[in-house]
Amino acid sequence: MQNSYSTRRKDLTILASLSLCRLLVHLMINRQYGFHRDELAVIDDARHLAWGYVAYPPITPFFGRLSLILFGPSLVGARFFATLAQCIAMVLAGLIARELGGKRSAQVLAALATAIAPVSLAGASLFQYVSFDYLWWVLIAYLVVRMLNSGDARWWLGIGATIGIGMLTKYTIGFYVTGLVIGVLATTNRRYLASRWLWFGAFLSILIFLPNLYWQYQHNFISLDFLRSIHERDVAIGRSDGYLLDQIVTCINIFTLPLAIAGLYFYAVSPAGQKYRMLTFMFVVPLLLFLIAKGRGYYMTPAYPMLLAAGAVWWESRILLVSRSLRWATWIAVCIGGLSAGLIATPVAPINSRLWKISSRINEDLKEEIGWPELVNTVAQVYYALPVDERAKTGILTGNYGEAGAINLYGPSQGLPVAISVVNSYWLRGYGDPPPEKVIVLGLSRKMLERHFESCDAVATVTNSYRITNEETEHKDVFLCRNLREPWPEFWKQVRSFG
Repeated sequence: MQNSYSTRRKDLTILASLSLCRLLVHLMINRQYGFHRDELAVIDDARHLAWGYVAYPPITPFFGRLSLILFGPSLVGARFFATLAQCIAMVLAGLIARELGGKRSAQVLAALATAIAPVSLAGASLFQYVSFDYLWWVLIAYLVVRMLNSGDARWWLGIGATIGIGMLTKYTIGFYVTGLVIGVLATTNRRYLASRWLWFGAFLSILIFLPNLYWQYQHNFISLDFLRSIHERDVAIGRSDGYLLDQIVTCINIFTLPLAIAGLYFYAVSPAGQKYRMLTFMFVVPLLLFLIAKGRGYYMTPAYPMLLAAGAVWWESRILLVSRSLRWATWIAVCIGGLSAGLIATPVAPINSRLWKISSRINEDLKEEIGWPELVNTVAQVYYALPVDERAKTGILTGNYGEAGAINLYGPSQGLPVAISVVNSYWLRGYGDPPPEKVIVLGLSRKMLERHFESCDAVATVTNSYRITNEETEHKDVFLCRNLREPWPEFWKQVRSFG
């Protein structure tokens, strides 16, 4: 017993050490470039804590507020908790492998295979809800495996609590929960239906989620309108077309594909995996539901660590402990896969270098981290070109959340007013009291503005010093608009948008 405890402790120490090394690497590289537009929106929402927001539930802005308190408006600080979430997830993948009977090599392989998935690498390099959503899926899988191994129904409390927190992070976890429910009903685990702990866990998940549900009720379930609009947009522009291909090249690293296949075989077919059959449904059901619903490929990413863990156990018993040459080949493949994915998914390439041109073409999010301080400087130049007596009556109106977030992050040091925007929760917060008499506008078309204002003049152009083409340089004109044709309340009703 003592040796077993000592071994488990050493195994956990190794997993934690690998996780810590990854954390330190991301802290070093995450200072590159600048904030992504999504990060700017979440950080701005973090200054307005609520139980809900138009584009997402409240957990991610909560971590944003915590990072502002601890680190201030720091790029590395803002990304710290997202990075930490990914590091914990890789440890959990290793612990799942241990629960499935894997020795140290399987645990390390599962952790590293999880860590080098492109979405996981990107999730540790950006502050987005994807990072935390990933952690909750992996934690649920770990808790389910612990419950199946122990037969202790009290684990349902932890599962239920994690589901509740997951629903406060990203609503797509509901697809995963559907797989969990079907897994219970379709396997011998339906015996848990007679356990009060399962129902206590279900009640706990609802209780945790209830504040956000009430917020949605208060705001006429505006997030449903948002999700419907965004989904229609994504389908229209083909973002769901590569769903199945994304399972191979985005959700996991191509070098770890054999592990994922072996893991699915372990849960679904292998006699050794009979106890864990319900995890088959936890993977297959959301996979099919997202396919039918035309979801984006990366939505499935957090379901893969439980496959990689099982695959690592299978791989260990048949490869790592059998052939020295194949063992070395496995670790070399993991290193190559991690290096290649890391160069594309993380902000490491010098801007406009040959590597940058390749990585930013594949991972277009990198382009959206460029030019925000310069955008704010441009707006400030327009603002301070106005007569002094006009500035107090002038607002800043933006067409997307990145522009508003950038102005509200960098603008206060330049004396700029708080930006208002027509998109998402910015629209909910309104246009200020009293409303501005004239507005500096960016991110909206001249045609749209001329329908609502008597005069709109292009007064500046958004650029960046690297000459990177991104969304901001594609609608680069900055306008100064005067004399709104209708009252502000009427105008505001007409211009709501989702993005």
